[in-house]
Amino acid sequence: MSTVGLVRSRFPSAVLVAVGLAAGFGIAQGTGVRALGGAVFAAAGLAAGYLWLRRKGPATAVALAALYVGAFVLAHVLAIAVGMSAWLAVSLVTLAAAGVTFQVADAAREQEPVG
Repeated sequence: MSTVGLVRSRFPSAVLVAVGLAAGFGIAQGTGVRALGGAVFAAAGLAAGYLWLRRKGPATAVALAALYVGAFVLAHVLAIAVGMSAWLAVSLVTLAAAGVTFQVADAAREQEPVG
């Protein structure tokens, strides 16, 4: 199997979700360049979306993309409106979004016995 084929079949898309949310925030905060963090967020989201589409089809890909973007928005709401620490807000939404993504798109499913 080629490296690309291996990544498509086995690489957990939940890692891309975690990188997009947490590393995107960290890069934006650390550099002071929000657009750079946004680029990391977008690139990781597009890569994850590609895996979701190939593995689970368009309906699941759209649902997980909505979860990913929703987690980004929720982190801002928790940090700004609720007053939670920004890193705590990002950590919470990252854990939740990556966990759901893993269960929906990455966890190995045993095949049901036939007959």
